[in-house]
Amino acid sequence: MDSGIGEQTGLLEQAAPTTSDEQVKPKSEEAYALPNKPLIVIEPSRGWAPVDLRDLWAYRELLYFLTWRDLKVRYKQTVIGVAWVIMQPLLSTLIFTIFLGKLARVPSNGIPYALFAYAGLLPWTFYSSSLNSSGNSIVGNAHLITKVYFPRVIIPAAAVAGRIVDFAISFTILVGMMFFYGVSWTASSLMLIPLLLLLTLFALGTGMWISALNVKYRDVGIALPVLIQLWMFVSPVLYPASLVPPAWRVVYDLNPLVGLIENFRAALFNMPFNWRALAISTAVTFAMLIYSAYAFRRMEKEFADVV
Repeated sequence: MDSGIGEQTGLLEQAAPTTSDEQVKPKSEEAYALPNKPLIVIEPSRGWAPVDLRDLWAYRELLYFLTWRDLKVRYKQTVIGVAWVIMQPLLSTLIFTIFLGKLARVPSNGIPYALFAYAGLLPWTFYSSSLNSSGNSIVGNAHLITKVYFPRVIIPAAAVAGRIVDFAISFTILVGMMFFYGVSWTASSLMLIPLLLLLTLFALGTGMWISALNVKYRDVGIALPVLIQLWMFVSPVLYPASLVPPAWRVVYDLNPLVGLIENFRAALFNMPFNWRALAISTAVTFAMLIYSAYAFRRMEKEFADVV
């Protein structure tokens, strides 16, 4: 019995793997040392193109989900929900109709003042809310910027896209008001499509620029509501552009919202278009969009460090 056990023990010892000092010895700390410089650096391209369209197309689903998130968060735990989109321009129209249309007798080019005011407040509300939300979008999404890479321009673009949904809902009230006052649609109403496209591009351009500035200079976010409020009174939102003296019309038309809002009404109510103001608005819109894209691209490299 003893000899058999001894033979089995010897066989086990021969079969057991031998461990050398090299296998037991842990690797040196140099093997786990981090490199002195990062292996990959994510930064804006230095090319001439202001926007990488392929990159934006690759992240198109993120634009959809950020837009949908913005809509859900905005009206979460509200009593009347999306009805706030309709209530804001309606209540403003009611107040301005009483004080400006009835008491101050502000002219409205032969159109009922309530319809005239709502037609001006609708594009203005879309632009002002888009500028306000997109201007604060980068700061408000700091948790995303510091954790994962994606084209940063998607954030202000999603803020503007969410306001397009609000505009579409409010536009149904305008259709009902035109039916109530007996104002019919004409062929000039087709101009609404390029006008809304220009207004959206202008909102996106200014929103990108303001959002980038707001990251570095937080005073921009504080002053933005005041600037928006003042901008409304120098735009033909509550009064017709014809109320401005002819000597000041050239200077007045330099405001890009003049050509957009005034021609928005002209398309609705079959009035003559102000082509000079529309040309200025178009030129300013594309110039602002290109400049904002370049400025945003140059400043987005520091977003994660500053925000």
